[in-house]
Amino acid sequence: MATVVLVGSDVTLLEGVAQTLAAAGHRPRLSRTVTEVRELASVSPPLVLVAERTLGADSRRIPLAPGGALVLFHSAGEPDAALPLAVQRAALAELTLPLERQRLVALVNYVEERAARAGRASKPTPPEHRAV
Repeated sequence: MATVVLVGSDVTLLEGVAQTLAAAGHRPRLSRTVTEVRELASVSPPLVLVAERTLGADSRRIPLAPGGALVLFHSAGEPDAALPLAVQRAALAELTLPLERQRLVALVNYVEERAARAGRASKPTPPEHRAV
């Protein structure tokens, strides 16, 4: 179960994608601004950050969990503007949402499996070590 943070201006689109991710067993969180995400990530870094393409440069500065990934998205009707090379290299993929929702789920599953194989997955605290 991966923590996925979705950030962008289209709340309706993000809500639909969040429902798809939740149905696949992940923990999605929504945000409208990069500032909110930075505050959230400082406490609990997400494994996957799904950011609107226009926020790509700002999204690179958000801390991710070890083994985490940045995924950029745009809507179907948006024109394709060139992204800086640093942003292109930092992003695992660029998707057209909501058309590629299932591809997003597959990417999140892949990142989660990759982190687990590399020993970077979050390990649950055993019951005997939990605070009461």
